[in-house]
Amino acid sequence: MSRKSPEINAGSMADIAFLLLLFFLVTATINTERGIVRKLPQKDNDSTKKKPVIKKRNVLLVLINGKNEVSIAGNIISVSELKFLAKNFISNPENIDSLSEGETLTEKMQESLQNGKTVEAEKYRSLIQKIGEVRISKGIISLQNDRNTEYGKYIEVQNELTAAFNELRDEFALKIFGKKLDNLDETQNEIIKEIIPLSISEAEPRNVKL
Repeated sequence: MSRKSPEINAGSMADIAFLLLLFFLVTATINTERGIVRKLPQKDNDSTKKKPVIKKRNVLLVLINGKNEVSIAGNIISVSELKFLAKNFISNPENIDSLSEGETLTEKMQESLQNGKTVEAEKYRSLIQKIGEVRISKGIISLQNDRNTEYGKYIEVQNELTAAFNELRDEFALKIFGKKLDNLDETQNEIIKEIIPLSISEAEPRNVKL
């Protein structure tokens, strides 16, 4: 008389497989592309408002062509030079006429009062009381890339420009508060960003010729 083979209960195996699947889904790392953090200006539908006039000296035009070459003021430069040139343009420590202008907090406060912006004027008055008289740059860095610019080169240029502002902020934070931006409290952090805003503008890609 032949003996029957014992049956294996496979019901629990399905439960185990399901639990393992859930475990791998929860613990697995999914790589996602991250963009560049930029706050875009809100659209203003009021056509009666005058657009601010920006002097040519206050705009540093950075171009990237289809061959991934970077240029400033018609001169092709290496990406490694970009951070130094951007910092020098924004800070303009020697007050060179070809670089960006600046306004003191007092000048900005008086301008706000003349334009009836009392809340803004009070903000500048408060800053003067907290950190004293400082200069805010009017400089803007304008980035224009070609339609054929490689994404990697675009990101490389953006990183250098952002690093320029981060270094300026760290230097100012050390001067005013004795520590770098990452070590400041929220109020101090906001003060530094108010004095050194991230002034980078971008235009739509076009055919860039250097």
